[in-house]
Amino acid sequence: MVAIQLKAPVGDFEKHNEEVQRVWEAYHKRQPIRVPMIIGTNVRYTMWRKDVNARGITFQQCFTDPQLMLERELEHQFFERHYIPQDAEMGLPKDGWSVEVGFQNVYEAAWLGCEVRFYPNQVPDVAPLLKDESRKRMLFDAGIPDPFTGGLMKRNWEFYAHMQRMPESGYTFHGKPIASVMPCGLGTDGPVSVACNVRGATEFMTDLAVDTDYALELLDFITTAIIERIRAYRKRLGMASKPQEWGFADDSIQLISNEMYRELVFPFHKRLVDELSGGGPISMHLCGNVSHHLKYLHEKLNVRSFDTGFPIDLGMMRRILGNDVELIGGPTVTFLGRATSEQVRAEVRRILQSGVMDGGRFTLREANNLPPDVPLENVWAMYDAVREYGCYR
Repeated sequence: MVAIQLKAPVGDFEKHNEEVQRVWEAYHKRQPIRVPMIIGTNVRYTMWRKDVNARGITFQQCFTDPQLMLERELEHQFFERHYIPQDAEMGLPKDGWSVEVGFQNVYEAAWLGCEVRFYPNQVPDVAPLLKDESRKRMLFDAGIPDPFTGGLMKRNWEFYAHMQRMPESGYTFHGKPIASVMPCGLGTDGPVSVACNVRGATEFMTDLAVDTDYALELLDFITTAIIERIRAYRKRLGMASKPQEWGFADDSIQLISNEMYRELVFPFHKRLVDELSGGGPISMHLCGNVSHHLKYLHEKLNVRSFDTGFPIDLGMMRRILGNDVELIGGPTVTFLGRATSEQVRAEVRRILQSGVMDGGRFTLREANNLPPDVPLENVWAMYDAVREYGCYR
């Protein structure tokens, strides 16, 4: 693997990192000095950049070769730590690289038996296993797969073992060793989203309306599987069985009404929280138009932090949820991909002046997960704008 030698636009990483530390310390003390900004990326952002991925490694190759997956992750991390401005440590990591087996958002459905599919210039996806009416009960017949050897999870733990051997082998990247390795599968994209993956979104949403008993049986199966997998992984890794703070996602609840959520889906989310958290505050990632759910989730699930996508009116949500709930969000990724830098600055200013800063519990980010077509100039425009307009007086 060829080490990346591009010139980074942030000249003084030490000065940057000192500012970042001050910003986050003040934020967590509830005495903020300015709005922090983060950027969500993964290897997708640099997969098609020839100056970063010079060998043209594909997702399909990463899914079959743990060394290529590791190298692609390190290339991306190096680029992110040197070129993507945000309130995170930049420059080479002091103690070494932290890596995770990266099976993107297909790992849960592929664990349950779905075929992973690869497309040009896109992230991997899965083919719904239960799409055919004659096959819709096959998961129930097969039972919950083994967390360590079932489906894609067998490869997950094989890749994890490969990456764990790197420190003792003397492997380094830009002179830094691998400091920590994690498998995937300790989180979840949520039972409704997984149900949409394995059954098909149209089919499962129809099931909720016209074959409700089946839909609930599938949600029960998936929820039980999620709980069993995460428990097993925590035990093997020596982690707390019920951490006080925990978070999960379920983007697909954007597709249903609040009434349907309360009656049909909430009990499964409540089970996840009861079984996997120690009773502390919950964080939740929810892309899409989920405004109609947030107040209920805050009140009934103790969700104290919402990582949002779009469309969402952050100022309105601040007024509805109050000043103690953390909101994370910002300009949409579609906007960032086509806007000028000046338009980005104006949009950041508009968001920051919407009232969302009230209470000091807002973090700016792209909404949500930076796609490859967003120019870095627009990320810099976001960062410059939040440093100018996001200060607390």
